[in-house]
Amino acid sequence: MKIFNLSMECYPVAKVGGLADVVGALPKYLNKIDGVEASVVMPWYNRPFVHEHEFEVVFQGWIHQSYHTYEVTVMKERSKALGFDLYLVKIPGLLDRDNPYGYWDESQQFLAFQHGVLHWLSAMKILPDVLHCHDYHTGLVPFMIQNCPEFEFLKDVKTIGTIHNGEYQGQMRWDMVQYFPWFRGEQSGLLDWDGWINPLAAMLKCSHAFNAVSKGYLEELFHSLRGLEPLVRQEYAKAYGIINGIDTEVWDPETDAFLDFNFGKENALDGKWRNKKELCEEYGLNANLPLVSFIGRFAGEKGADLLPDIVWKSIQQTYGGLNIIILGSGEKQVEQQLIDLQPIYSNFALDLGYKEYLSHKIYASSDFLLMPSRVEPCGLNQMYAMRYGTVPIVRYTGGLRDTVADISTGGSGLNFGSATADDAVHAIHRALHIYHDQGLMNNLVHSNMNFDFSWEKSAEQYMALYSV
Repeated sequence: MKIFNLSMECYPVAKVGGLADVVGALPKYLNKIDGVEASVVMPWYNRPFVHEHEFEVVFQGWIHQSYHTYEVTVMKERSKALGFDLYLVKIPGLLDRDNPYGYWDESQQFLAFQHGVLHWLSAMKILPDVLHCHDYHTGLVPFMIQNCPEFEFLKDVKTIGTIHNGEYQGQMRWDMVQYFPWFRGEQSGLLDWDGWINPLAAMLKCSHAFNAVSKGYLEELFHSLRGLEPLVRQEYAKAYGIINGIDTEVWDPETDAFLDFNFGKENALDGKWRNKKELCEEYGLNANLPLVSFIGRFAGEKGADLLPDIVWKSIQQTYGGLNIIILGSGEKQVEQQLIDLQPIYSNFALDLGYKEYLSHKIYASSDFLLMPSRVEPCGLNQMYAMRYGTVPIVRYTGGLRDTVADISTGGSGLNFGSATADDAVHAIHRALHIYHDQGLMNNLVHSNMNFDFSWEKSAEQYMALYSV
């Protein structure tokens, strides 16, 4: 079975969030299954990975959008360094930039990527069994191969859509239709939702099947999908929930090159302590206190706006009885509020931006990881944390409720109900009681490390979806 994963991100080529981690791992594990050939197709970015690896040009052609003509170059990484074939699509002026997102002409970028990919496959008579479209950025592909005569060659290819985060849908005005490959006007209803071209809606309508990245998140989509709830209910027969895995070859405390001290289950307590001491010394924290961490984007869906209140309330209410370290960036107001707290509380550390190496160190060093998310389709951070023996403190939502059970119900984590600072702080208080019960804390470290979040099981579920 030949599978092409279409995505704007893929770790380690270009990463903004969890989408990159999923796309960078899933095909690698699919390729371990007999008879499967999984690849990734993504835009070309001006990133170190691209310049540090050797690529060969496998296709050059042209696409026409409105009054524009664009050159399309497809390059293939020669060494299969990621465990799968990696194809980069370069279109000068659109797909040749530093970052995946944040440009004024994003809609045109994403359209050009999808158009370019389908033009390449059609021109070269490459017929995959499955086109796996990740998030709305590639959500127009199922529509295009069914309704654009230019891609008649691909009309029988199975399309699978994955909703990594339904908060983003890519709506665009109808004047953008001029950039589409030609299609019959009577098919335009497949693109429309509430008077806008909506790529995510088009993906749900036109794909052979779609999935959310956890069963819990799929259930939520029937009631909360920013206006698409009726569509999900209408298309429920082809809706599935598949929890993401994590790449246990990358996220392995025994071999992780980013850690100061590697450790396994047998020496986890000592290993975590040594890493914690090192990290606390670097950031001026007291290693003898429990360490609570947050890693992620400062966005409303992540509950990041709650962090300033959580920091000062938890420190004050415990009389300075814990350390908090935060790694992330995003909303400028949140960043500034956290910066303002730094000189006030000596047991609070902040590192703005995203540093892959530092995230690994924090997972290995922390006693607890906080995730106060309002929306969390799957969540990978809690799985990384558990892999490194860190106890997750999570809001009971989406994929978090699928992966983290509260200690009161026999689980190895802590849940709280509402996305409020007070609920999160209450959960932190519970965590500190656990921390001071050494036997219980030690058991939680080991039980979390025993969870299996590897991709093998999820890859088998995706194979079943491809065969539906």
